[in-house]
Amino acid sequence: MNPQVMEKLKQQLEQELQEIEKQLEESERPQATELSNYDNHPADNASDLTDQLTDMVIDEHRGDNAEEIKRALQAMEDGTYGKCAVCGEEIPIGRLEALPKALTCVEHAEQREDGLRPVEEDVLSSTPRSDDFIELEEFGSSDTPQDKS
Repeated sequence: MNPQVMEKLKQQLEQELQEIEKQLEESERPQATELSNYDNHPADNASDLTDQLTDMVIDEHRGDNAEEIKRALQAMEDGTYGKCAVCGEEIPIGRLEALPKALTCVEHAEQREDGLRPVEEDVLSSTPRSDDFIELEEFGSSDTPQDKS
């Protein structure tokens, strides 16, 4: 890889890391807007909780993003930057310019490092099986006997 391109990507990663770390420092811990829940409507409490959870998830995402950037910077130090961590092939420069923290080629981008997939994928599918509905009807439905004929 061209040294000028590598330096440009490194500066871009370092700048992005500084911005994320600054945002994490400035991020306030979620606090309730009311001192007492005694006279609050449940929807007000739910709104507070939603705001708190949203802020926490955004901070967690920023932290994950910072870790990815640190891994990319470490790969630059190790001399492995620009090569796919899975197959060892060169990562196209266009991908690195678009996503400097990328450590895999496009073909391996969807694979998670730990090999785990969301547990929901074991249960859910994009097309329901016909016996799924039969199993659900065992728990009851609003259909009348005439509807089932």
